[in-house]
Amino acid sequence: MTTPVVVLSIAGSDSGAGAGIQADLKTFAAHRVFGVTAVTAVTAQDTTGVLGVVPLDPEFVDLQLEAVLGDFTVAATKTGMLASSATVAAVARRAAAGDLPRLVVDPVLLASTGRPLLDEDGPRSYLELLLPRALVVTPNLREAGLLTGTTITDLDSMERAARRLAEAGPATVVVKGGHLAGGEAPDVVLHGGVLTVLPGTRIPTGNDHGTGCSLSAAIAAGLALDLEPVEAVRRAKAYVAGALRGAAGWRLGAGRGPLDHFGWG
Repeated sequence: MTTPVVVLSIAGSDSGAGAGIQADLKTFAAHRVFGVTAVTAVTAQDTTGVLGVVPLDPEFVDLQLEAVLGDFTVAATKTGMLASSATVAAVARRAAAGDLPRLVVDPVLLASTGRPLLDEDGPRSYLELLLPRALVVTPNLREAGLLTGTTITDLDSMERAARRLAEAGPATVVVKGGHLAGGEAPDVVLHGGVLTVLPGTRIPTGNDHGTGCSLSAAIAAGLALDLEPVEAVRRAKAYVAGALRGAAGWRLGAGRGPLDHFGWG
């Protein structure tokens, strides 16, 4: 029997299981890697929105990391919702110490409703502490706008934002275009100074809760399986597109439903 590759998710819990730690674990399983976790916050949420968030103490988040990293050989790591600038700093210290290999940072700053999911010092903490340690960073348009202080509305502004974010230090920047107006959903990838546009067509389904979490988890899984960053992003984008198509025919919850992580649809 082959021992599975281990991937770590540092993120919040979603009680509706469409995003966060739950989506990450489903994505890891779909990629046949073994997921381990450090929970940063507990949320009360469903497909219609977030009712409440309880951040965990950063010291307890770090204790979870100590437990996992002391017992498992982790091949790649992803972060999702970190909930406070203090937790961002705690995770960054681990990354600086070399404890978080092949780090994918999904800078979860806002809920889909626009509700902040991080304190006001959070964006600066990401830029100064965590992004310099990241192999890949995956902001959506609003997150990239908050991190760069710009408004992003088209492919040109996505490319400019990617270059500005690269100045913070991540090896690979992915600016996701899923929120662009119109029917196209391209992603801009900047790696080694080379810009690549990954084309995509918007998939008409209301079941898109957790797309960002699932994409970053799929990238981390690909990196753990020794894919190069741009190829890991490319395959992760294809995986999420398939999960969106699979969920088009089902109805889970009254709001934005989850993806079809396992091809049930």
